[in-house]
Amino acid sequence: MPISKENWKRYPKNWKQISKFIRLVRAANKCEMCGAENYKPHPVTGSRVVLTVGHLDHNPENNDYNNLMAMCQYCHNNYDKYHRAETRKQKRLVGQLKINF
Repeated sequence: MPISKENWKRYPKNWKQISKFIRLVRAANKCEMCGAENYKPHPVTGSRVVLTVGHLDHNPENNDYNNLMAMCQYCHNNYDKYHRAETRKQKRLVGQLKINF
């Protein structure tokens, strides 16, 4: 998943090397959730797979290898959907508080 500009500072300077190791070495260029192969058609969506590395606890500062997983975009989006919904909800609440004060 693309890293937003405001979150880049939360990642270690060697994030590209960490991500590459997880995708290519540990996961053997396959999604660790569904087994979809990088750059091949996804078995469910048919779209070209691009592996990403996700933080299981959604914390970019926690780069312990047990907290990282190679995921295709389909699995990564499914894994993150509840976290994203909660984040959007929190941002809306903060925005409402600012309006009321």
